Amino acid sequence: MKTLALVTIPRILLGLIFLVSAVDGFWWLATGAHLIHPPTSPRGLAFETALQDSGFFWPFLKTINLAGALSLIANVAPALGLALIAPVMAVIVLFHLTINPQGLPVAVLLVVLGSLLLWAYRDRYAALLR
Repeated sequence: MKTLALVTIPRILLGLIFLVSAVDGFWWLATGAHLIHPPTSPRGLAFETALQDSGFFWPFLKTINLAGALSLIANVAPALGLALIAPVMAVIVLFHLTINPQGLPVAVLLVVLGSLLLWAYRDRYAALLR
């Protein structure tokens, strides 16, 4: 039961969050409209628009989101999936701390879920810290 609560549930929840983000991002690429779009500040919208208008970064970001999400949900190399989305989570947290405070609950959720998984997979990252 401990494994389920501390690893499986956070792994699946984090995977689902990033899967929804990827699907929404690819939907925007295909249609120019979002399926979901939480309240965003004007500066936040400007940042998102800049990423989308770059022409390369948005598809790259959403591909990373999708790969990390599928890895976590399928439990196939989940430590790699977490490593893929960790930089994205850091940017999301900083984004909400600095220019879009409406999303702080999401940022806190990402920090909690990511921290639980980082601790659970710490043995897999140990070699990187030697």
